Amino acid sequence: MHRHRAGAMHQSNKPFKSRHASKGTLKEKSKGKVNRSAIKQGGAKVLAKHDRRHAAKMAQANKREEVMRVHRVFEGRQGAPKIVPVLSLCPDSNSPSAISSLYQALDQQPPEDATVPSLLHAERFKQKLQLFPLRRNFIDILDAFKVADYAILLLSADVEVDQFGINCLLGILNQGLVNVVPVVQYMNNVPAKNQTSVKKSLLAFVQQFFPEQQHLYSLDTPSDAMNVLRYLTSQRPKPLVWRDLHPYLLAEDVTYEPENEATGLLKVTGYARGNPFNANRLVHLQNYGDFQIQQITAADAPAAHNAANAMEQDLQVLDTPRPDEQDDLVAENEPDYMDNEQTWPTEEELAAADERVRRLQEQQAAGTKKRVPKGTSAYQAAWIFDDEDEEYSDIDDDDDDDQDMMVEEDYEDDVIEPAAGAMVADDDEEYEEIEMEKKATQNEDEFDVEEEQRQYEEYLQKRKEEFDGHNEFPDEIDTPMHMPARQRFARYRGLQSFRTSPWDPYENLPVDYSRIFQFENYTRTKSRIVSQAIVGNVKPGRRITLWIQHVPKGAYDMFDVRRPYVVFGLLQYEHKMSLLNLQISRDNAYEEPVRSKDPMILHLGFRRYRVHPVYSQNSNKCTNHVHKFERFLQMGRSSIATVYGPVVFGKVPCMLYKENENDINAPTLVSTGMFMNTDVKRIIAKRIILSGHPFRIHKRSAVIRYMFFNSEDIDWFRPVQLTTKYGRVGHIRDSVGTHGYMRCTFDGPITQQDTVMLSLYKRIFPKWNTELYQGGLITDAQPAAVIDKPIDMDME
Repeated sequence: MHRHRAGAMHQSNKPFKSRHASKGTLKEKSKGKVNRSAIKQGGAKVLAKHDRRHAAKMAQANKREEVMRVHRVFEGRQGAPKIVPVLSLCPDSNSPSAISSLYQALDQQPPEDATVPSLLHAERFKQKLQLFPLRRNFIDILDAFKVADYAILLLSADVEVDQFGINCLLGILNQGLVNVVPVVQYMNNVPAKNQTSVKKSLLAFVQQFFPEQQHLYSLDTPSDAMNVLRYLTSQRPKPLVWRDLHPYLLAEDVTYEPENEATGLLKVTGYARGNPFNANRLVHLQNYGDFQIQQITAADAPAAHNAANAMEQDLQVLDTPRPDEQDDLVAENEPDYMDNEQTWPTEEELAAADERVRRLQEQQAAGTKKRVPKGTSAYQAAWIFDDEDEEYSDIDDDDDDDQDMMVEEDYEDDVIEPAAGAMVADDDEEYEEIEMEKKATQNEDEFDVEEEQRQYEEYLQKRKEEFDGHNEFPDEIDTPMHMPARQRFARYRGLQSFRTSPWDPYENLPVDYSRIFQFENYTRTKSRIVSQAIVGNVKPGRRITLWIQHVPKGAYDMFDVRRPYVVFGLLQYEHKMSLLNLQISRDNAYEEPVRSKDPMILHLGFRRYRVHPVYSQNSNKCTNHVHKFERFLQMGRSSIATVYGPVVFGKVPCMLYKENENDINAPTLVSTGMFMNTDVKRIIAKRIILSGHPFRIHKRSAVIRYMFFNSEDIDWFRPVQLTTKYGRVGHIRDSVGTHGYMRCTFDGPITQQDTVMLSLYKRIFPKWNTELYQGGLITDAQPAAVIDKPIDMDME
């Protein structure tokens, strides 16, 4: 069916304009908004058929070249092997038997000791696999999966996955997932009629962690083992962005040349992966920290007929550091304590302050006069409110006063003034001025000390019963009676608006802030460093030797062929200390309360630290960059954890663990998340709420007690705004007596069951207590329980 379509030259008429569509009406309706006019560009160029075919062919070739570039790293005689750790999720899983079955599937002799890493040459697939059997050690498993290309997960048809296996799966998922191959063992021990249900149950368990996984593999027959090998060699490794941003290496051989009694030269040999290694950058050794590179040499695996030239190949220098470009080991800035801001007051300021205090003392000591009706005592006059002093008045009353004032000004000349003293005589008949008592004697209307203390204890007990388990106002605290509130809360301040009130981020900073580094533009610096990191002389996939200098002897003693020994290269500035903000969410399985500044083990990418994080709300609505401090990590919402630590670039995953004192191999996962930024201007404000109870109420005025216990504290906190739990806003007018009673005015009448609150804020800083976690150094840590039993395998 033919349908007409308007062309480019189609005439577009104006829509009908009604009487409400005049220019003025349309202008009023738009409120100054102007529609964006589209930029006129030339029409899309229509390509010919052969041009479109050529463009598609070029796109296909580029995509194919990208895939071949990734696979070319693993192909050839000098290609890098694919790292395949073998993880036993069940206590009875047998990783040596699984590795032996893969060798036998290719008609090769299994290694004599299958508990050490071995290199499987799959000539049929033109690739090599580095099979790494893992002991049931939590730290070793996480380190192995940080550099793994694939992973074999061993399940059992007889024994369920224990808690250790579940903890390992959670850690693997949170730090970054690689391609996994779930393999089931001991299926022959299950009756034939139950094998289908067992496989479905195991597949459902695997899909809880890997939803895209649709198959379970087996190694019972050579054909099943061949399917596993085909999957490992034909698939493309899943990239990990945070890992591939750095150069890394899994050590195959480590040698040590001592320089002195403490340090020496460490030579680590392995295949370079990720971004190219750069001799000007630092490298990170697990459990020991960051070190400089002396040089990088080639360590190509020599062929059998070319063994004589092996020494020449080993000494081939690929990269050496340049003295003017090499990163130093300075992590902290040295503060200059003489460069601090000098805020000592001058002599004129001290004299003015003394004079101001003297005048206030004289005003408080002197008696004052007050105009009251006749017959009113000084005791009654103290409770009379002055309506003209109220700041919250009706708008209509203000308008009437303005109109009366205008009339008086217009007819000022026509007014006939009465005789002197006529009006005064009328007022004297009803009002009189009396001498008010000093504040020291105004406490006659108050209760004695014992009665005041008894009522205050009853009020606290009643409030505790009322708000027991109530989390609406968790920051509400009681004012101490043994010390003045102005001293107890001297570091706190009041804010009229938590979201918009200004707060200088460089005000009253601790000394630790002078030890860290700040980026002028973190995003721009990150973009520049990442673009520079992809250029280097040492290409990934080549077997190299890193000459790392000034390394402690313990780093060499830690090397064990049965444990993964990983070296990560750092980007520029990643050794400098700064303030790290981590966006985290609490794990649902952890039910214990998590307080701020509790000790935690932080797994941040390839680094591990002991930290005491400070938690705050993850809010983006604050224009003043102030975020509320959280005493406890809340369940079901994201928060920000702030710690001191080395600079990080990229979206690096993080995990917070609670260390188990009895078993270092079984830490408890508390929260997971992602690195956010290194913003040192982010203000974490701790809020406290001082509460008071209405004692007497008169319209919009009220006498409040139990918030303070002396008049000096009332005068100190008078500028701070008051709020109530029912939404009223007010301010302090003056104090009544000496026991902390104060007269307050609000924007509306309050009720007797309302509570008056005064919010104060103080900036919170993390403590300088970040330490390198060295749990991986414990070589005698007992691995998780393992059940040894024979396995029946039909390998014909």
